[in-house]
Amino acid sequence: MSRRCVSPDAWTGGDGAAANTVSLRCAAERTVLRMELLSVNVGNPRPNPWKRLSATGIDKRPVDGPVAVVAPGPKGTGAVGLVGDRAYDVQHHGGADQAVYAYAREDLDGWERALGRPLANGVFGENLTTVGLDVNSARIGERWRVGRDVVLEVSCARIPCLTFQGWLESSGWIERFTRAALPGPYLRVIEPGNIRAGDPVEIAHRPDHDVTVALVFRAMTLEPELLPRLLAADALPEESRELARRRTTR
Repeated sequence: MSRRCVSPDAWTGGDGAAANTVSLRCAAERTVLRMELLSVNVGNPRPNPWKRLSATGIDKRPVDGPVAVVAPGPKGTGAVGLVGDRAYDVQHHGGADQAVYAYAREDLDGWERALGRPLANGVFGENLTTVGLDVNSARIGERWRVGRDVVLEVSCARIPCLTFQGWLESSGWIERFTRAALPGPYLRVIEPGNIRAGDPVEIAHRPDHDVTVALVFRAMTLEPELLPRLLAADALPEESRELARRRTTR
């Protein structure tokens, strides 16, 4: 897979962001990268004044050695896909459809340039920091084999919240992140096992529809007219499919 070159509007929030942020290929950058995990990140609980919750798990840090990946069961308990991690806003996070969150190092690098400060792996609250993988062009229902044993399925897009904005200490962050439309995907655990930094990522299955992570995000945020298109993705979480159905029947 080629390294992609994303329009500067993606990080600055320019008017053309929605049209220009998804998988723009750059002829000047043809470096072929192996798709792999740059780091596996597990949360450190810390106070959450931004939502007035007892804690947040957004402070994720790279860990050494293997990490067990398991199917966490339904939302509501705080269980997530990586052993040793958990969600504290149990209404909005965790559970089978949001078991694992991935973000691309290439997109973090873009945000570093836009924000003018370093961004460590895991700082967006992602469990997996990837390299060589166009995570926002991944299709809903796409399956990734990670390492030898683990299979993950792309389920939905991350939606920014007040905790994310407060954690980054960046005023207007939710709007800026939304306009960039580079959300990163949540993934389900299809086959459990152990993963570690350096594990290869292979696209094991790609559905034949065109519903990508970026498209879902745009439909759920600034472009609701796109919602009917989401029904082509059977693997989308039921609450998102119901929203798309309501839009379609209007």
